[in-house]
Amino acid sequence: MIKIVKQNAKEMTDEILTFNTSNFHEMCDFLANCDQDFRSIIENHGYPPMWNRENTFETLVHIILEQQVSLASALAVLHKLKGKITEITPENILSLTDAEMRECYVSRQKNMYIKGLANSILEGKINLEKFQKMSDEKIRETLISLKGIGNWTIDIYLMLALQRTDIFPIGDLAVVNALKKIRELPPKISREEIITISEEWKPLRTVATMILWHYYLSDSASKK
Repeated sequence: MIKIVKQNAKEMTDEILTFNTSNFHEMCDFLANCDQDFRSIIENHGYPPMWNRENTFETLVHIILEQQVSLASALAVLHKLKGKITEITPENILSLTDAEMRECYVSRQKNMYIKGLANSILEGKINLEKFQKMSDEKIRETLISLKGIGNWTIDIYLMLALQRTDIFPIGDLAVVNALKKIRELPPKISREEIITISEEWKPLRTVATMILWHYYLSDSASKK
């Protein structure tokens, strides 16, 4: 199945490819058979977790909170918000004053981004359910128009919430650093060169990213 996808990737641009529990390991195996570095990661550390999140407003809020901070810090803020309003919905977020958002450790900028997203959903400008059947490009075009929603946020949303198979988050330091280490690349390699390397893994760049995340986390854990 994966070989057919790979061979016909250029002819399948209109088809939405996703990963799930039934095909994820097969996709990992395909990449491992094509790439010695991926094979080594899986042999030494096992398969990566199949990271995913629900396609909800809360997930997008969570990803916004993760911008430029540690995952643990973002999760702590999310839990603080949930302690305040129980459920992360557009209506509940907009019911909070700026002072209450600050009490939950949400920065002024992220407060603005999250409330802007909430308003866009309530006004019907953003429909998360419709995203399920839209192309990656159309979703990116829709979300990029919102303040505070950049390409990294969109990449993570497409990967985790919609399980799209062919996303490479070039703005993610963990995946870039993992690639540099496993391939022994120069520290100052350009963004364009990194993107060119990622082209080798089409149309499974999301799965390749998860293998690299797995390596990064496993390598970091081994040093503690």
